[in-house]
Amino acid sequence: MEIPVKPTARILAAAGLCLLLALPAAAQQERVIRFGHLNNADHPVSFGVKRFAELLAAKSGGKLKVQEFPASQLGNEMQQQSALQGGVQQMSAPATTSLAGIVKEFGLVDFPFAVGSFAQADALLDGPLGQALIAKLPEKGLVALGYWDLGFRNVTNSKRPITRAEDFDGLKLRVIPNPVFLETFKAFKANPVPMPFAELYGALEAKAVDGQENPFAVILSNKFFEVQKFLSATNHVYAANIVLVSKKFWDSLTPAEQKMMNDAANEARGYQRQVSRAAAQRSVGDLQAKGMQFNEVAPAEQARMRQIAKPVIDKFSASYDPAIVKLYNDELARIRK
Repeated sequence: MEIPVKPTARILAAAGLCLLLALPAAAQQERVIRFGHLNNADHPVSFGVKRFAELLAAKSGGKLKVQEFPASQLGNEMQQQSALQGGVQQMSAPATTSLAGIVKEFGLVDFPFAVGSFAQADALLDGPLGQALIAKLPEKGLVALGYWDLGFRNVTNSKRPITRAEDFDGLKLRVIPNPVFLETFKAFKANPVPMPFAELYGALEAKAVDGQENPFAVILSNKFFEVQKFLSATNHVYAANIVLVSKKFWDSLTPAEQKMMNDAANEARGYQRQVSRAAAQRSVGDLQAKGMQFNEVAPAEQARMRQIAKPVIDKFSASYDPAIVKLYNDELARIRK
């Protein structure tokens, strides 16, 4: 027998159903994500940020909005890292080198002459080693969504071409404030000077330093050709950017929003790497057209440089978590096959 339902009860039930149906949309609040980085707006890192922003807007129905702040507008590497840890800034994409101060094992990525190709670099960072490093970040107030391409680092200077290890002797070279970089260039008898990236052009112009080392696209984008004559393809380190999120911000997101962020970062990664590597190829010709004198370093000389740098690798390996060092060496052996 059907029990009659009062009209008011029907109205209340319908209203409740409407409220339930409306809840998922209401739960997706609008958020503005301040995404800062050091590179100029014409650099491949910036193109990666723009693609990530488009993908995230599409996935969230426009609720998750990325606001890009290129060219160190939100401060240098360390200032932006602190801002993320404090929850003041939501995202950044620094070079992995800048994280060695809080997770020293990130120094493994900076070991000289470790990988010889982009395929090897991607296999190392996208595999178990890259994930093991990422797993150490949440306790430092950071969450990582993967690695982007910055490229192989190469030396420029105003004194002479670098064709052999001895050419480094006495050169004042700006390096990232990172122990592995400092020790590597000391092994080559250079005079490494740690300095924030934002101060570099002025230091080169004033001859406070003789040279610096960065990927080709960074050298072009920052117009170092105006204040440097020699460009040498040392390819001494493969550099990656890491896509970082403030853990405070991350923890405020719903699981659905976190998935959108992860998915957008993963989709943007392939595009960013492709754009970055194409730009690196073009940059060499552009830099030569701007008057820089370019030279390759012979494979035999690179092998010699690797041997000179080996004591640096051994020294730092001894100070890192042995399990991660073993994983690093196992992964290198795997990807070099």
